Amino acid sequence: MFPFESTNGPLRFDRFMAAALHDPERGYYSRRIRGVGRRGDFSTTATLTAALGPAVAGWSRAALRATRCRDLVELGPGDGSLAAAVLDAIPRLRRPRLHLVETSAPLREAQQQALARHRRRVAWHPTAAAALDAAGGAACLYSNEFVDAFPVRRLRRAAGGWEELHLDPPAKGQATPVERWLPLLPPDELPDSSLLDPGLPHLDSLPDGQVVEVHASFRDWIHETLPHWRRGRMLTIDYGAPADRLLHRRPGGTLRGYFHHQLVTGPELHQRAGHQDLTADVNFTDLSRWAEPWAATLKRESQREFLAAHLDPASAVDRQLADPAGAGGAFLVLHLEAREARDSG
Repeated sequence: MFPFESTNGPLRFDRFMAAALHDPERGYYSRRIRGVGRRGDFSTTATLTAALGPAVAGWSRAALRATRCRDLVELGPGDGSLAAAVLDAIPRLRRPRLHLVETSAPLREAQQQALARHRRRVAWHPTAAAALDAAGGAACLYSNEFVDAFPVRRLRRAAGGWEELHLDPPAKGQATPVERWLPLLPPDELPDSSLLDPGLPHLDSLPDGQVVEVHASFRDWIHETLPHWRRGRMLTIDYGAPADRLLHRRPGGTLRGYFHHQLVTGPELHQRAGHQDLTADVNFTDLSRWAEPWAATLKRESQREFLAAHLDPASAVDRQLADPAGAGGAFLVLHLEAREARDSG
């Protein structure tokens, strides 16, 4: 039973989203996901093109060499196609130990099949902290479309401040929870986000009624994980933008769902809990800000720039993947380095 089916009061949206995606028994990623790509509800870049794997492999070789690490960690490896492509693109004698962080039983099974030929070099872990501990704290990490699936808090600007989306249990005979926007009250104070920082000029341009999403659960993930990291680099690829460009022409925010490859918006986002994907654009300003105590931002670039830097010029690159008006610009790439490594270097 999901929380919204048994609660007598309003449920904050991020708690609904966490249950819908990650409930151990009924969550979409935990139990119900059928796959990624044609067999699933959505596709990732890694399932649509062969170009991303060699590019991430090129980054991995350089990052491992620069930081003197021997272990590579993929966060949220999906169906395993990216991990397999990365290992295939690295010469056999130079292949690192690969750690996959996965909690989904169906996806882990798919990954084991995709990586059967590399089985001796691959280990699975339930958390990133466990993977880092297995690597002695020294590892390079990468992810593709990992952050966007973390539960978000949804807030709406009102004349008197901010209010937050909650869901009431479905009315009798109904299947969809009812939206309710409630004023923020302790302990549900504003989450830590550059979008809500009164000292930043872009906040003044947000009109009343503007909806914003904050990946507060990923901030928690950073605070739980990065203390285990003492050396290495991290690559984060995802769709989103810096804070000052994230909400351009999006008064209703960026949250959306995918069901059988069909875009889901509006009240339908609250239907089919556990049977559809839910996602929101990533605020890359927040990622750098949240990681600051443990990691320095080396640079942020578009996916197009990343591919150009890490692929052989003769390689065939999917046009859409590199198109600045398409995925090449919609996806950003963040490069971080562990502070201990920078301080000692």
